[in-house]
Amino acid sequence: MKTLAINLDDIVIRPITNSVDFEEASKIIDALIDADLLEDLKLRKRALDILEAVTVLAIDYEKRHFPIPKPDPIEAIKERMSQLHLTRKDVAPYFGGENRVSEVFNKKRNLTIKMIRELNKNLGIPVDTLLTVS
Repeated sequence: MKTLAINLDDIVIRPITNSVDFEEASKIIDALIDADLLEDLKLRKRALDILEAVTVLAIDYEKRHFPIPKPDPIEAIKERMSQLHLTRKDVAPYFGGENRVSEVFNKKRNLTIKMIRELNKNLGIPVDTLLTVS
């Protein structure tokens, strides 16, 4: 039988405004991460509700204080090509030819809407990543 390493009655859900609050939230998340394994349905639901609430607050704090910069569109394309083991020749049709690939990769030409659509459709690169200005 799975038990909790924390007393749910001791948990106070409040906004996370600093690193100490964030650390406390992280401890709560760690303690409740396996709450879905609890056999007592009422206790499981309560623990999972608390886990969700604290996680939402922690994610919000992380987004505000530790934002992840969007990748450079060209680097994102190159990374996806690497993942799929594609060459410039393989992706040339999405750019309108091999010369266009070189021009875009050397930042002598911007991605066009048509290129963005093709790269999104064929390589699965999110449009917002491709639209990021470098």
